[in-house]
Amino acid sequence: MKIAYFDCFSGISGDMILGALVDAGLEMERLRAELARLPISGYTLGAQAVRRRGLRGTHVEVQVSEEGVERHLEEIEAIIRNGDLPDTVKARSLAIFRRLAQAEARVHGISVGDVHFHEVGAVDAIVDVVGAVVGLWMLGVERVYASPVHVGRGTLECAHGTLPVPAPATLELLRDVPTYGRDIEAELVTPTGAAILTTLAEGFGAAPPMR
Repeated sequence: MKIAYFDCFSGISGDMILGALVDAGLEMERLRAELARLPISGYTLGAQAVRRRGLRGTHVEVQVSEEGVERHLEEIEAIIRNGDLPDTVKARSLAIFRRLAQAEARVHGISVGDVHFHEVGAVDAIVDVVGAVVGLWMLGVERVYASPVHVGRGTLECAHGTLPVPAPATLELLRDVPTYGRDIEAELVTPTGAAILTTLAEGFGAAPPMR
């Protein structure tokens, strides 16, 4: 059985998850080919080797030409359902977006159907979510676990104005998840990253036995 363990000492985001999967052996060309099965366009998926504090890694970035597009949950669900992807990939991707919509609805006091996905509803978030799910599937990962999550601190600017870190929707998604904050004034956890992690991870804590 293959297990993926995410060590979230510097937070979590969709791009970070994709970069980690590439470093774990996911081939970018195969990932691009699978994502091309979605009925969306106007983006490119790039990857480059980087060094941070003496360690190498892969930075994956989704560059989108149609910035600022807002979508409701049902529109995102239609995009995923109409993609030529395995049923298990579709189901998990849909579950992530539903969880995200429920968190947004709860913190804003509206119904799930009225949620407007601003930053999250753009093509880059769809690529991040589906890319993470399809990447784990391509690697043959059967179970996902994660460490306690470093959330950062301070404030951030978004479509709703100035908000505390973690953002309210992120905080809602991380309910019952062990978190901590240190002296890094930045948003280390994005709503997209939190939704992916909390939907797929079976537990949070020390790494399980692996070989």
